[in-house]
Amino acid sequence: MNQEELKVTQGSQNVFDDLGFAPEESQNLKIRADLMLNLRSFIQSKGWTQQKAAQFFGETQPRMSDLMTGDIERFSIDKLVKMLSRAGLEVRVEVGVKAA
Repeated sequence: MNQEELKVTQGSQNVFDDLGFAPEESQNLKIRADLMLNLRSFIQSKGWTQQKAAQFFGETQPRMSDLMTGDIERFSIDKLVKMLSRAGLEVRVEVGVKAA
């Protein structure tokens, strides 16, 4: 492949937009992904095993495995906010007009 064939496209702030998801689904997936990353960081910062995290959150170890591996379809925004709150983390929602 020569250099003339190589095309680089700058991505947006939301990889789900870039992948072609509908705007509503893209927003939902981005929010869930961000919340999951925060939970995963919290668990890792504690040095917890999945079993210890499961005990803390009142979940099962397989559920913690889903979280740690990013199985986004298994978690609602509501569930993730409840888990973050249990961890003592503040969740804020910000709404604004999209740039054109």
